[in-house]
Amino acid sequence: MSMTTGGGGGYSSDINVTPMIDILLVLLIIFMVIVPVTPKGLDALVPQPPKDPQKQQQTDRTIVVQVLYRPGASPTYKINETDVDKRDLLARLTEIYANRAERVMFVRGDDDLNFAYIAEVIDIGRAANVDHIGLMTPKIQAGQ
Repeated sequence: MSMTTGGGGGYSSDINVTPMIDILLVLLIIFMVIVPVTPKGLDALVPQPPKDPQKQQQTDRTIVVQVLYRPGASPTYKINETDVDKRDLLARLTEIYANRAERVMFVRGDDDLNFAYIAEVIDIGRAANVDHIGLMTPKIQAGQ
């Protein structure tokens, strides 16, 4: 704050920084509000182990799409244990999830498989209106 006292009617050479601080605080608040709070990335759903190990889960409700590696050839696809051609995968998943309220699908791929094939199955699942798509890891598979 710059103040002069007395009878000198000249100009003051002190800089008044109060308006600059006010502008800085307003810009700081604006940038804090603009920054998105939600994290970006792939939503992953991991299957949880059963709370009661004596009780068997219903296997007909759980849909697992397997992508199996074949050296030197394109991978093979299975829905649960049924072989499915890649061209028929979208139609078959759409048929499975047509009357389901719970649209959860898990994808399991072999270790030697390129992740592009897994991402392609995830895209096919999204096209079949699957709400939650989870990835099965070797640790989860060993617990089953």
